[in-house]
Amino acid sequence: MSCAQLLRLQYLSPSESHSQGWHGVLGAAAFASEARPQAAPLHGGEVDFPLAHVHTPMLGDAREVLEVWRAAARAQPGSHGRVRYARAGDLVFGSLAVGEAEVASAPAPGPRTPLEVATDLAYREMYATLTALDSPHLVRVWNYIPDINLETHGLERYRQFNTARQEASLACGRAVAGAVPAASALGAAAASPLTIYFLASRRAPAFIENPRQVSAYRYPAQYGPRSPAFSRATVLGEGAEATLFVSGTASIVGHRTLHAGDPAAQTRETLVNIEALLAEAERRCGTGALRLETLAYKVYVREPKDLQVIRAQLESSLGRAAALLYLKADICRRDLAVEIEAVGGGGWRSWSG
Repeated sequence: MSCAQLLRLQYLSPSESHSQGWHGVLGAAAFASEARPQAAPLHGGEVDFPLAHVHTPMLGDAREVLEVWRAAARAQPGSHGRVRYARAGDLVFGSLAVGEAEVASAPAPGPRTPLEVATDLAYREMYATLTALDSPHLVRVWNYIPDINLETHGLERYRQFNTARQEASLACGRAVAGAVPAASALGAAAASPLTIYFLASRRAPAFIENPRQVSAYRYPAQYGPRSPAFSRATVLGEGAEATLFVSGTASIVGHRTLHAGDPAAQTRETLVNIEALLAEAERRCGTGALRLETLAYKVYVREPKDLQVIRAQLESSLGRAAALLYLKADICRRDLAVEIEAVGGGGWRSWSG
């Protein structure tokens, strides 16, 4: 059975989630409205699958939503250290959160910031979980970093995160270029924990780069002492039934930001980059006729005042029926107004509801 048949993504309100039940749920992430940024639709004790509580509030009309990943096979829940996980067939979904305050006094080799210590711990525990489950291949990782653009200890916190992620990966024998997962790294509320959730597999995905962009792991030194360790996209499965995971994507060509100060133009450029990834996935993996309007999207908006113009651009390109979830989040570069991630697959028929 293909991964596309195994996986289904839904964006659901808590009431829709309860009405559909939790059968086949592999894992989920909970988001709340901007008016209730610390709210969570569910408590972890109500469910037996990993549930990431993300402190990145929703924008728009909905008050609360769950990003729900379902699998055709029965999911088996478990835990390993701080990681809660569920596995179904070849797939593993996991989540964990690490507060910087709780690790600030922990011994660390060399001068390391609290965020670096938290990131190192989180990634080591994630890798240890995958080793224990014999599911070594990270396919997709979501990272939510409090105060991502704030400079502390002489370095922007996103750059601190990249340094620790790369060092932890190297220490665990993991690649930091080439065979690295699709990923996103977005801002979260101040004082919230570093929150990570991920999809992994026993089977290796294909790693896709965008011919319009420098690979993130090849960025020049001006973007920090260690490069971000992620691929622009990954493909899990084969042919028209494969599933495509598009990393957080923005208005970057080469390695430079385009259209600073123009959120509408940044949105259009971002869609061009996603189209380029669709074409590259088809060329590399024969993924079939994936189109922009058939993907499911999470859209991160830096300034809520820009939501209307960004939404207008997306609905014009994708149609009003597209699966779109809007979140307020700081983005890894201060000159980026919007970042967009996406998932799609030839075997997927319904994205929400």
